[in-house]
Amino acid sequence: MSIFAVTLILTLPAYLYAEEIKIGVVNTEKILRESMPAVAAQKKIEKEFQVRETRIRELSVRIRALQQELEKGTGIADEEGRRLKERDLAGLSRQYQRAQQQIREDLSLRQNEEYGLILERTNQVINELAKKYSYDLILQLQDSVYRSARIDITDQVIKALNAQESVAGKP
Repeated sequence: MSIFAVTLILTLPAYLYAEEIKIGVVNTEKILRESMPAVAAQKKIEKEFQVRETRIRELSVRIRALQQELEKGTGIADEEGRRLKERDLAGLSRQYQRAQQQIREDLSLRQNEEYGLILERTNQVINELAKKYSYDLILQLQDSVYRSARIDITDQVIKALNAQESVAGKP
């Protein structure tokens, strides 16, 4: 081997010797919005909270009716009756606020539980795709300024999750 060939080999950048690195990105927010497991979880949660939301709406209607009654002065014979209705209104308002706060907290907790399960399944699917397609690195994408569609594997992950959901949903 000539000195020229050895010098050329030693001066070539190292990246020319390295294998191609395969990188992918996944948008978990999109997965939690669009995948079949996420949509099913959202419907399940909505159904679970439907009764409580109905009660809160009914409470809101009662509050508005009592407010209108107080504003118009209908059904109030004296000052004592007015004070009782105002006290009732204050109590209903506190009950309404507590119920709203409690449902928000419970809903958030429930969503976190369901989404945690979906994210576990998502991570399993990502690992399977990484092995199957020889990815070296898969990153979780949140707010990126730019990403090439070539490295975004979110739709592949959603497709795989949906396939699992379809198989799991069949008897």
